[in-house]
Amino acid sequence: MFAILHRFAAATALALLGATVPLHHAHAQAAPLELKITAPAAPGGGWDGASRSLQQAMVASGAAKSVQVNNIPGAGGTVGLAQFVNNAKGDGNQLMTMGITMLGAVVTNKAPVSLDKVTPIARLTADALVVVVPASSPHKTIQDLAVALKADAGKVVWAGGSAGGADHMLAALVVKAAGGNAAKTNYVPFSGGGEALAEMLGGRVTAGVSGYNEFESQIKTGKLRALAVSSAQRLPGIAVPTLKEQGLDVELLNWRGIVAPPNLSPQQAAVLSAAVEKAVKSAEWQKILKARGWDDAYLPADKFGAYLKSEQARVRDILASIGLAK
Repeated sequence: MFAILHRFAAATALALLGATVPLHHAHAQAAPLELKITAPAAPGGGWDGASRSLQQAMVASGAAKSVQVNNIPGAGGTVGLAQFVNNAKGDGNQLMTMGITMLGAVVTNKAPVSLDKVTPIARLTADALVVVVPASSPHKTIQDLAVALKADAGKVVWAGGSAGGADHMLAALVVKAAGGNAAKTNYVPFSGGGEALAEMLGGRVTAGVSGYNEFESQIKTGKLRALAVSSAQRLPGIAVPTLKEQGLDVELLNWRGIVAPPNLSPQQAAVLSAAVEKAVKSAEWQKILKARGWDDAYLPADKFGAYLKSEQARVRDILASIGLAK
């Protein structure tokens, strides 16, 4: 009898031990995330803002215990990209903010590290760009500007952000759609919207391109005239027509996304994807979008991966048309 009781007790103990192991393992897997986000730009820029906004939403929503933002500026984000890919391999606690401008920078800078190396996690936002001219400009509509571009694209001086970035791409697409020679696009890059604005207000450039929010104040005060936005539809509450509705078949969005390092396991990628999804579906993220004037353009990992590949090909084609890519 004693032997039977002893065997029963031993079996019960083993069963209880077996039950506790998966629970302990599950608890370890569910440990709060402590993340690092690389912002491949200086503080104050668009990628920095997106990184810190995601940081805020992830912590507020409980998607992560803590999030640290690390700024690594240089060469349109390609310096940060190279460091991220080379130093964070297999690290399931790191992310990097990026966007369409980085796709252009990889091409124009002949970067040694491409975005084929990263693990796509999500597209976050997508903002329409606006084409503006000084209030004193003879170009009253985008069609007036198109006539000048068709006649001699080189005489129309554009101002915008970094060479090969979203602003530059839109200028080239407008030139091409107007029937002009995209290879002659006369584009002057500036490090910030303030510098481009000063050139426009001083009458030293013909037209400018940037996010609508960048020029909103000057548009409202009448110092700048908004000719068109680059989205498929008009922006809510803003009476500026799209390029398409004015006869120019152009659509381009300045989108931003978030990626993870190479060599992640499927489980690591899934954990990061779920955490980002929780953050971007939170009330905190919606508040951030409204405050910053960003459009929610969330795409989950699988769809973002396909989108990223198609955008890489599109960006290369655009830049090839203006001689910035082979």
